[in-house]
Amino acid sequence: MKDVIIQLVTAFLGSLGFTLLFGLRRRYLFAASLGGVLAWGVYLAVEAWMKQGFLACLIAAAFAVLYAELLARKLKTPATLFVIPAIVPLVPGSSLYYAMSSAVQGDLISARSYGTQTLVYALAIAAGISLVTAIRQLKTKKQ
Repeated sequence: MKDVIIQLVTAFLGSLGFTLLFGLRRRYLFAASLGGVLAWGVYLAVEAWMKQGFLACLIAAAFAVLYAELLARKLKTPATLFVIPAIVPLVPGSSLYYAMSSAVQGDLISARSYGTQTLVYALAIAAGISLVTAIRQLKTKKQ
């Protein structure tokens, strides 16, 4: 449980860092950073339940987009302000680092393994975003 709390706090801080880096208005900082915590919480819950990282990442990314869309409507701002910080904790930074490190060291087997893992998670994030966006656009066209 302590590990989960640490992960959620660091997800908040990571998302907050990106909001500060991009100069998000002060009044949106907490809400945008909260999206990262919630998305990472969804990822942890789904991954613990299903033991499937790709699906957990896809569902968490879809949740992040839903959160951003709802918040954008409520606050009358673009959803991008909230979706980017919410997705940040899902980005497969460690596997990308290890893929590049292995490639530089000449360990092509490890580089390929980590590279594949990075691509799978990146695909899951893109699929989650695309899924929610496509459903929203179809729903908008029907109205």
